Amino acid sequence: MPLYEHVMIARQDLSNSQAESLVEHFGTVLADNGGNVVESEYWGVKTMAYKINKNRKGHYAFLKTDAPSVAIQEMERLMRLHDDVMRVLTIKVDEHAEGPSVQMQKRDERGDRRERR
Repeated sequence: MPLYEHVMIARQDLSNSQAESLVEHFGTVLADNGGNVVESEYWGVKTMAYKINKNRKGHYAFLKTDAPSVAIQEMERLMRLHDDVMRVLTIKVDEHAEGPSVQMQKRDERGDRRERR
């Protein structure tokens, strides 16, 4: 089955447990349609670059999935209809990266940056 990565932004006035339950809900939607969530990460509340629906912040979540395209389409359709979800980005990948995402790594683990001039 194809591999996908999803980033979801939920409204800022949700609690942490409600935002994590959204991730679980959409995971069950995938499971009902023949897919599965390989890994999920809750990134927390982050400030966005611009306002979306009068919100300056949002709950970010990251999902790595292994599902047929029909399951992905159904999950995206339900995400667009859900009032608490503001944005969704889905990317098809060849393989999932090992370990935590860049957002979850500590600054020391990311490597050195170039020197500023």
